[in-house]
Amino acid sequence: MENLFSINSTIMNRKNLIITLFFLSFAFSATSQEVIAHRGYWKADGSAQNSIASLMKADAIGVFGSEVDVWLSSDGVPVINHDADVLLNGEKLSVQDTPAATLKKVKLANGEPLPTLEEYLNAFEKCRNIKLIVELKTHREKKMEDELAEKVIKMIHDRGLQSRVEYISFGINFVNQVRKLDPEAPVYYLNGDLSPRVIKAMGAAGIDYHFNVLIKNPNWVKESHDLGLKVNVWTVNTPEDVRKMLDLKVDFITTDEPLLTEELINNRK
Repeated sequence: MENLFSINSTIMNRKNLIITLFFLSFAFSATSQEVIAHRGYWKADGSAQNSIASLMKADAIGVFGSEVDVWLSSDGVPVINHDADVLLNGEKLSVQDTPAATLKKVKLANGEPLPTLEEYLNAFEKCRNIKLIVELKTHREKKMEDELAEKVIKMIHDRGLQSRVEYISFGINFVNQVRKLDPEAPVYYLNGDLSPRVIKAMGAAGIDYHFNVLIKNPNWVKESHDLGLKVNVWTVNTPEDVRKMLDLKVDFITTDEPLLTEELINNRK
């Protein structure tokens, strides 16, 4: 009888240990923080901001996501570029006022031609490790924004990539358009001027604010989490600022220094 009691006690202890390990594992995964490469991993040989090379290099280092900026050309083609203007043969051209064929003559810092979204998605289909974080750039006219949102989301759905793509924007109209066109897609607001409660009411997945906004409003991180929202922060490049954001327990850190940020996160584990 004593042996039987001892066996049962051992079994119960093992079960308790398994349950404890399970919850510890869950708690760890729930609080782990992820890295998003800002405009891809462009601080690498042969790379450039928003280039296809920067996307592939971000995938190669295995970060959570790679961010990219999308505009609509004057002839209705989604193209990849950060700024509202580009330089071609010394002439400044507005992306919104220039046809895609002309924009493709622009060379990036690594020699690649400025890519269209279609070309970018062709490359992304080959990626195995990352999500694509698509920033929809604010345009002069709402109708251009609506057209861009519709075309981008359709292109992503036509390729079956919707589970691998998230959206961000400074424009409330884009947040609303993504919610309307793809209600399941995570979309984050960038501008930093709305509280988490307002973001929740909009139906967005969370806030994606400059790190100075969260330094001034540290309670917004906990408030977001209490509301079931995620928190991303941009663009965090120094060890000091990365550590500040880790201390605030943000979910994602967008950075031009993805390897450094990964190292700092791993040092916390």
